[in-house]
Amino acid sequence: MTLLIQLKDEMKNAMRAKDKVALGVIRMALSAIKQVEIDDKIILDDAGIIGVFTKMVKQRKDSIKMFTDGGRDELAAKEAAEIIVLEQFLPQPLTEAEVSALIAQAISETGATSMADMGKVMATLKPQMQGKADLGKVSGQIRAALNA
Repeated sequence: MTLLIQLKDEMKNAMRAKDKVALGVIRMALSAIKQVEIDDKIILDDAGIIGVFTKMVKQRKDSIKMFTDGGRDELAAKEAAEIIVLEQFLPQPLTEAEVSALIAQAISETGATSMADMGKVMATLKPQMQGKADLGKVSGQIRAALNA
């Protein structure tokens, strides 16, 4: 079952259950997917949809930080509820050990020895980790490994 079909099925379930939060988030996600498809004139596959979801989760995490800093806890709670709905469509996150193992494997595969090779390592890891790990943190771990 493709992710888009799963998303539409969950939208129907949310309608039946009268779950307004889930329904709103799923509709927003479908809208974001459609917007990317129209803007880029493509049909998104599961990997593309995961990319859209990853971006949406990141935006909400940034919003939570800003709302919390601004003393708007009710808005932060709303964003947190949206993240929970979105994350059910993302793949299972990688553990720290799995991330470290994939980084070591990518460094050995590409023959990376310095920071100049960082792009090669990231290009190897991005398809494997999309939606499963925070690529910003992974980038920092790669830097540390290459500088060691």
